[in-house]
Amino acid sequence: MVSSMRYYHHLVGSRGLASAIAGKIRQRPLLLEMKRPDARFPFHLRVPSTDVAILDQIYIRQQYEFEVKTFPGVIVDAGANIGLASIYFANRFPGARILAIEPEESNFALLQRNILPYPEITGIRAALWHKDEMINVLDPGLGSWQFMTQAEDSDERTLGETIHQVQGMSIDTLMRNHEVERLDILKIDVEGAEREVFNHSSSWVEKVDALIVELHERLKPGCARSFYSGTSGFDDEWWEGENIYLTRRQGCLVSPSA
Repeated sequence: MVSSMRYYHHLVGSRGLASAIAGKIRQRPLLLEMKRPDARFPFHLRVPSTDVAILDQIYIRQQYEFEVKTFPGVIVDAGANIGLASIYFANRFPGARILAIEPEESNFALLQRNILPYPEITGIRAALWHKDEMINVLDPGLGSWQFMTQAEDSDERTLGETIHQVQGMSIDTLMRNHEVERLDILKIDVEGAEREVFNHSSSWVEKVDALIVELHERLKPGCARSFYSGTSGFDDEWWEGENIYLTRRQGCLVSPSA
């Protein structure tokens, strides 16, 4: 309990800690407005919740602090949660167009609120998938950052309670709908759905200059095999924390070995 209080105080200050305690007592998270010098506009977190851990990963641990040769023009944030990575990219790369994809309805509602001051970020209520079909959103009970998706007719073991359905969307459809010919950065953190996405990547993977992907082999076996089978042709590969990077030398990202 004491360590948790210290963690919250370190990340969100005295006001955030007080809100987290009040939310715990009321048994429902409260909204906390955050103002940071590295974000042009305030954004909101739910406290207590895993939103605070996402803040830690992106803004404190700087998990997307990669080096670039030129600013990216188009970024896809798949598994955008409440929009913190999209906001980070928008502030770091002014002028970039960002497509933020999130399937879970409560996360998406807060994402829409957080990105409202950023016209360059488009929120898309959908799940990244290998084809366009309605799929189930599952809650494995691991917090608001680990909702999973599964085909409606899947014969696999159910990984959690189905809370609602959402439109599954392929990369091809995403690019066509938003009139995008090439992706400078495709960031994917989709809690295991990368297995399906990269099982059917041949039509679009050559149109991506850099991939930043968190693999979830522990949640859905086969993710790593699918990822590597579906991503041939990239020049450089490295790991930063939980993310694997694949880049092309003509793209905007700089490999640490360059």
